[in-house]
Amino acid sequence: MYLITVFGNLLIILAVSSDSHLHTPMYYFLSHLSFIDVCFISTTIPKMLVNIMTQTKVITYEDCLTQMYFFLLFVQLDIFLLTVMSYDRFIAICYPLQYTLIMNPILCGLLVLISWVIVVSLFYCAGFGVYLSSAATHSSHSSATASVMYTVVTPMLNPFIYSLRNKDIKRALKRPLFRPS
Repeated sequence: MYLITVFGNLLIILAVSSDSHLHTPMYYFLSHLSFIDVCFISTTIPKMLVNIMTQTKVITYEDCLTQMYFFLLFVQLDIFLLTVMSYDRFIAICYPLQYTLIMNPILCGLLVLISWVIVVSLFYCAGFGVYLSSAATHSSHSSATASVMYTVVTPMLNPFIYSLRNKDIKRALKRPLFRPS
């Protein structure tokens, strides 16, 4: 699942960056979402795979804090970028004639930058509350199931949900394969 997630998201980034037809705000945001999903899943899954292979559950306090920092950073970036993508679709649907004027490259870059800044400033409060909460309030089985759902399944499905079913992405992925030499 980890390899599928990384490969699928890297395909999206490659398709968007290599095809000039996909240099639009929607695909700009989708490629950033794919990058964030690769980073997000890479904060926890490699350590989890090592723990499974070595049959150990040990992590140092410093490693735990580092992992928590990046995990929360990328979760919140995901949320804010999805919000920005919603705004982009709102403008495209409600103001189609003014879309290219409103969603210009400067605004798109600014929206992504603002997402990063908001996340960095907000993640401290939210993250510490979740990770430092009492173990007695959570059942280990339901916590493990929920953790796998949001750390593995969601990032794995994002490329399929947002991009790989899209005809423009499919066309961009086929171009390098069938381009005459």
